[in-house]
Amino acid sequence: MTMAENTTRTAYTVESLLAVTVEVFNERGYDGTSMEDLSKAAGISKSSIYHHVRGKEELLRLAVGRALDALFAILDEPSATTGEPVDRLEHVVRRTTEVLLTELPYVTLLLRVRGNTTTEEWALERRRDFDHRVAELVRDAVTEGQLRADVEPRLATRLLFGMINSIVEWYRPGSKAPDGVADAVVHLAFDGLRAR
Repeated sequence: MTMAENTTRTAYTVESLLAVTVEVFNERGYDGTSMEDLSKAAGISKSSIYHHVRGKEELLRLAVGRALDALFAILDEPSATTGEPVDRLEHVVRRTTEVLLTELPYVTLLLRVRGNTTTEEWALERRRDFDHRVAELVRDAVTEGQLRADVEPRLATRLLFGMINSIVEWYRPGSKAPDGVADAVVHLAFDGLRAR
């Protein structure tokens, strides 16, 4: 009897399969991952995977969709829709950082898509839409005199996202309290951007 035959199989749901899939995609890259790789990592047959999803691209869409849905939900939160533009922007920056930390594997995967498939093109388009909506908040805050006018709004937006997105490269869960990371991002960004 092999070890696999000796152990009880985990009952997979789409959610648990997705967690394994994202880990493998982040390790090997989407293009470098086969359904066989996913089957081995999950410890289930390929046919069991196909019982839950149509294929690898659907898994990618579910994974990056989870990250995108969490990011777009921030823009509908009361603190992102009412109040002074600079306060709304600060809320969005803090919450974006928190979502990145909470959904780290999913956001990491989202940041690595390059547009090689229909799903990746869709994800990049949604990311651009999110970026544009945040850039509007930056412009509004500059127009209201709440942020420095000498930093072009699109550049400020790119720098903010550059700082936030770089977290996926160095942050490891358990290495620092997630609240400390979000506080540091907000303080660094807004101490430098606020109009004086």
